[in-house]
Amino acid sequence: MDRHLRNLAKIAAILLPLWLAACGGGSVGGISFTDDQGTAEQPFPTNYKGDLLAFLRSYINNPVGIRDASMALPVQRTVGGRLRYVSCVRYTAKDNDGNYLAPQERAVSYVDKRLDRVVEDTAAACAGATYVPFPELQTLTR
Repeated sequence: MDRHLRNLAKIAAILLPLWLAACGGGSVGGISFTDDQGTAEQPFPTNYKGDLLAFLRSYINNPVGIRDASMALPVQRTVGGRLRYVSCVRYTAKDNDGNYLAPQERAVSYVDKRLDRVVEDTAAACAGATYVPFPELQTLTR
């Protein structure tokens, strides 16, 4: 019986990785939760302000007392070879001691109407962006 269990364990060790790989759905680079392949036009992120505020509340170390907040409406850009809606935001936040830091600029991309990630190259992502006041960011709490 002990030998039988060892054989089953060996078979499971071989089949388990194959089964897990099949669960990935054949997407390149890992599991994909969207059908987006990066080439089709994305839907406009209708709740971009709410998503951005929720993200920045946790992203910024001290979200209280932000000043000079402005944002650019989401526009389609190519990010990492994929077509995405990108929104840019500028703000001046405080550090944990209450001192204002240097002004910050961040770009975020959206996939399937939802905030996806921070875009590293704000120079390219935010080039030509038209900023408008973003007072909602200045009223964040912890």
